[in-house]
Amino acid sequence: MVGATGTIGRATVRALVRHGHEVVCFVRPSSTQSTDWPAGVIVRTGDVTTPASIERDGLCGERFDAVVSCLASRTGAPRDAWAIDHQAHVHLLEAAKAAGVAQFVLLSAICVQKPTLAFQHAKLAFEAALMASGLTWSIVRPTAFFKSISGQVARVQQGKPFLMFGDGTLTACKPISDDDLAEFLAGCLTDPSRQGRILPIGGPGPAITPREQGERLFAMLGRPPKFTRVPVAMLDVIAGVLGVLGRVVPPLAAKAEFARIGRYYATESMLVWDAKAQRYDAEATPSFGVDTLWDYYEQLVRGEAAAERGEHSVF
Repeated sequence: MVGATGTIGRATVRALVRHGHEVVCFVRPSSTQSTDWPAGVIVRTGDVTTPASIERDGLCGERFDAVVSCLASRTGAPRDAWAIDHQAHVHLLEAAKAAGVAQFVLLSAICVQKPTLAFQHAKLAFEAALMASGLTWSIVRPTAFFKSISGQVARVQQGKPFLMFGDGTLTACKPISDDDLAEFLAGCLTDPSRQGRILPIGGPGPAITPREQGERLFAMLGRPPKFTRVPVAMLDVIAGVLGVLGRVVPPLAAKAEFARIGRYYATESMLVWDAKAQRYDAEATPSFGVDTLWDYYEQLVRGEAAAERGEHSVF
């Protein structure tokens, strides 16, 4: 198991243990003390970007039935994306094949359906390599995670308006919890219907727009809805300016990519894309699990959960 220290990775480790699997997690040395590992999990440290370390420190010459990867670049910046989402996974795949591993389960992302960003192209490049590898494979493309659309709970609790792009109906998603996604990933190891397939997956219930998220949150707090509209064009301007400046100051080029990432999520739904009809299709987006976003919002409001957000969250 790689990518075991993120929120979804930790949930997947727990799910694998519940399913009775013997789990070895290969993590960075700095991650061993910050994670509460389930009983029986073996933790090994090394560098997933280095083939020799994968073989020496991770596989250790032992026999493994499968590799499960929840590994992803932290920022989505081009250099990071190609190093982690693609090249580190290629190293892992090659080492797994050499060691006789027969199966590989990959956590990807539904947004690769309409690729415009570096991390999407990097993920697709590895997906292609995995499908051509000869291993039994499953590529799981989840919709939005609870944590990625929960960043405004605290600001609304503070009396601030809910921020949304346009009128709040530009996009929709079927958010899925870490535990439900982890259960789906673990099931890929034993369910033949999930093997040799690209698997888009969302959580239970209908698709939800940002406006609906805000309205539901204000209702939970017993307050009248208060929204602030953010023009999508603002992100275009930011990305354009940073892109030009990035030609002179390289660090600004990465910030321009972050702005482009923000614009993508502000204008593209996290649902199955119907290429023929040129639209997102909520009905064609599979649902799985039992946890709802509204249940999670209630937990956040009551202080029973904390939203762990990614490094390039928009809000």
